[in-house]
Amino acid sequence: MAAHLDFKRANAEYVAAFGEKGLGDLPLPPAKKLAIVTCMDARLNPYAHLGLKEGEAHIIRNAGGVAKEALRSIIISQRFLGTREVAVFHHTGCGMLGFTTPQARTLLKGTVESSHHDLIDHTDFLEFADLEESVRADVKFVQEHPLVLPETKVTGWVYEVETGQVRQIV
Repeated sequence: MAAHLDFKRANAEYVAAFGEKGLGDLPLPPAKKLAIVTCMDARLNPYAHLGLKEGEAHIIRNAGGVAKEALRSIIISQRFLGTREVAVFHHTGCGMLGFTTPQARTLLKGTVESSHHDLIDHTDFLEFADLEESVRADVKFVQEHPLVLPETKVTGWVYEVETGQVRQIV
């Protein structure tokens, strides 16, 4: 069954419990001035495992929670919406630990027309081989990027999918 078929029913339940949020009580800038960069993995619920509520933080997600890919969103979050802290979260059991860019390119080339191979050859899949080192590298990337505000507090974390615990790396 297609997942989108549940959207209207689920949204009706959400709307029924929407309450005060419907009055515009949630400001556009996040209340905690926090942007979280994390993986798109469906097992991760940063609101739940970090005790956040709607309106408190920007959650920026991509494959692997890679800061380089999240940069545009971090800049907008800071420059237009006032965030001053960035927390980078990677996680155990991440799919980005299981392949290399050359492997991904080979796989994709076997599934698309050859006219698209040049696009594949110019795509960096931003995989990583060491979980903790990838967190350190992403924190360093954010800290040193000239378009990120220099006073930004940047921390790095690992979420453990096996236990739900988080541990600070940087």
